[in-house]
Order: sequence, then structure tokens, then C-alpha cells
Amino acid sequence: MKVFEKSICLAMILAVLFSFTGFAAQCEDIPEHVLRLHVLANSDSQEDQTLKLQVRDRILQESAGMLDGVRNKEEAEQRIRETLLALQRAAEDEIEQRGYTYPVTVELEQTYFPTREYEQVTLPAGTYEALRVCIGAAEGHNWWCVIFPPMCLPAAEEPQELADVLDAQQLQIVEGQNRYVIKFKALEYYEQIKAWLAGL
Repeated sequence: MKVFEKSICLAMILAVLFSFTGFAAQCEDIPEHVLRLHVLANSDSQEDQTLKLQVRDRILQESAGMLDGVRNKEEAEQRIRETLLALQRAAEDEIEQRGYTYPVTVELEQTYFPTREYEQVTLPAGTYEALRVCIGAAEGHNWWCVIFPPMCLPAAEEPQELADVLDAQQLQIVEGQNRYVIKFKALEYYEQIKAWLAGL
């Protein structure tokens, strides 16, 4: 590639970076306030997808009241870490009861998610802390939701909403859906460009 072409390419990259810096900064802070639940099926077979939903339901059942009184993401993480073993055993028990021998892991870990819609909100692409339930080979379609604030857990004593943990601009972003479709896609490219630049 000629020097001139390289310069044009770099200029375009920098233009994208500067254009989305403010939006990206708001989006990148959202994972600091949110915890997600991510259940991955063994495969895409109908049986494995059904099992995924059964394990999901068991995890949600076992999680009832788990985050009562929790005020922020750090407290939520601590509470979940204290119940990981019980959740692991519940998942194993559900799989065995359904007649399968798949191994299963239940862990809290950093996971990259593309832009995802959830009911009335859209969470931007980024790396989120997630309670991940991996069934068998974990190569099938997944199911996810937000567990802090507890948007998919059974009713808590003191229910929280995204409005309780995000600032006004961040809340506008996640509730904007159609308004930010192009920016959400651009954000995914932005994240890829950042990773590419970091590797130079």
C-alpha cells in the first residue's frame, strides 16, 4: 500500500474514532453498572435448545431473592460469587433429571457481547461481567438477560431498574433503540478498530 493510501486510511480511522469518542465513552461505562446472565446450549438441536431453557428456568428459580438488598454491581458480583456452587449444583441436577450427561460450568467472567436488544432496551456492544452457564460443548445458540439490575430474576423485595444504576445519558442510549441503530453498529467497528490499533 502506498504511503498516501496509508495516510488516507489512517485519517479515516482517526475520523471514526473522534466522531464516536463521546458516544463510545458513554457506552463503555454501561458495563460497569450491569451484570448479565448468559446460558449457552450444547448445540442447536431441538433437544439441546429445550434443555438450555430448562436449565435457564432452574437457574432463575434458584436465584430468586439472591440480589435482594443489593445496591450496586460490586455487591451483586459478591453475592453471586457466594452462590456459584449452589447454582452449579442446581444446573447439574436439572441436566441429570432431564436424562442428559453433559458437563456444565457456572462461572462469573468477562464476556464480549455484540449489540443486543432486550425487551424495551438495547445494550451496546462491549465486554460485560456475566454469569455464564455453559452446557456441554456450549456451541449452540445462547440465551441472555440482565440480572443486575434484576430484570429477569423473580420479583425482588426492592426491585431496581436500569434508571437506578445508569446516568441520564446512558439511560437515553439504552432506551433509544431505533435512534441509535447506526451508532451501535459503528460502535462495534470502533471497538474492532481500537483492538487493531492496540495490536500495532
